[in-house]
Amino acid sequence: MKRTTLAAVFSALLGGALLSSTPAVADQKFVTIGTGGQQGVYYRVGQSVCRLVNRGASEHGLRCNAPSTGGSVANVNTMRNESMYLGVVQSDVQYQASQGVGNFEQQGPMEEMRALFSLHGEPLTVVARKSANINELADLKGKRVNIGNPGSGQRNTMDVVMQYLDWTTDDFALASELTANEQAAALGDNNIDAMVYVVGHPNGSIQEATTTVDANLVNVTGEAIDQLVENYPYYSRATIPGGMYRGNDDDVDTFGVSATLVTTTATDDETVYQIVKAVFEDFDRFRRLHDAFANLEPESMIKDGLSAPLHDGAVRYYKERGWM
Repeated sequence: MKRTTLAAVFSALLGGALLSSTPAVADQKFVTIGTGGQQGVYYRVGQSVCRLVNRGASEHGLRCNAPSTGGSVANVNTMRNESMYLGVVQSDVQYQASQGVGNFEQQGPMEEMRALFSLHGEPLTVVARKSANINELADLKGKRVNIGNPGSGQRNTMDVVMQYLDWTTDDFALASELTANEQAAALGDNNIDAMVYVVGHPNGSIQEATTTVDANLVNVTGEAIDQLVENYPYYSRATIPGGMYRGNDDDVDTFGVSATLVTTTATDDETVYQIVKAVFEDFDRFRRLHDAFANLEPESMIKDGLSAPLHDGAVRYYKERGWM
């Protein structure tokens, strides 16, 4: 009898505990941010935003995660089919998707796309084995070049560069489509001569590449690049400071885009409000989470590199802060 009574008491207590915890679990809302390769800054962006959102989970009920994905274009496509509602994308990809041009011409304008804020600058970065004698952009012809996996931001940008240079993949001895996580090892193993990455600096993948093998960062300049930057407002000149990577003491001239955090109108105003609030209410902490964030300024983040309208939830917070 005593054993039965204890079991009954334990069962009652356990059941009560489960019942009492159920509302808290039910009240939680889970949000997912699409990022990029695990060695890239997009992954760190998503992890950093989620880290700040999750710090306030007991107050607003949001739980955030940021898995590795195929990159900008892939993130847009998952938002379009509503299998994911937020993503980090390059500013040029944001423009193309919202306008229905480039890689998104067949799908048409993504009128439901909305922006939260922009982030760090991302120069187009070309890293080459020194033994390949690639010292300028034109030297890539006839070489083994990783142009990026389909769905990635670097592939999207490289496609535009190739168009302006009047190149096709046939102009390379090999045009590989490795992901950002794979290309540094391929360069070190002499499977490719050069890799292309649109990314914030410093970057772990490029540090790996330049540490594993003697490699140089290549200037991305010339008449075609001048025309490209002039024609597209989301591109701008960029400089990668010298001394950041082994064997690369001089500044490198190139062009680039900005990383942006976007969503769609399918994400409710309160969710977006709480996400931007989590970032900007603890902004000093956010800037310390990666070197690429160190010089970010809120006033620039809510306007630069954004071609999609701001989400109403973000506008609500920015007006509260007096930024709009």
